[in-house]
Amino acid sequence: MSAGVEAGTATQLASINIKPVNTRYGQEVRNHLIFMFNGGAGQQAAAPYTMDLAVTALSESALLAAVTNKDDEPTTGTMTLTGTYVITDIKTGKRIASGKRNVSASFDRPRQEFATLRAQRDAENRAARELAELLRLAIAQDMSKG
Repeated sequence: MSAGVEAGTATQLASINIKPVNTRYGQEVRNHLIFMFNGGAGQQAAAPYTMDLAVTALSESALLAAVTNKDDEPTTGTMTLTGTYVITDIKTGKRIASGKRNVSASFDRPRQEFATLRAQRDAENRAARELAELLRLAIAQDMSKG
């Protein structure tokens, strides 16, 4: 039994196969969910439920601070990931559950381009882990309702 999820619900989570997604950050969320749903194992070969997962990202500048000289203009950004899911019973085609969650992660935007790209990627990874946790809890609640 994993933290926050009862044994019966953990079994239900393991019975969900998550369809592939087409973005790097979406795949990060998917990988974390598969790991959490299955206790570190891969997905079942023939699970009774399937999940469509869509993850979108929005990167925004959160702060632009003007400092005394042009070379020192630190800025910060916010990476917001939004995950939308639909769980379907494979046999009946009936929608079992659906929902939407989002998570934000802040990061520094230094003047060096590579450093900014790396900071943004790190923020995406942090947000993906947090989003996967929120989705797991929301899906566990949905599945425990029957």
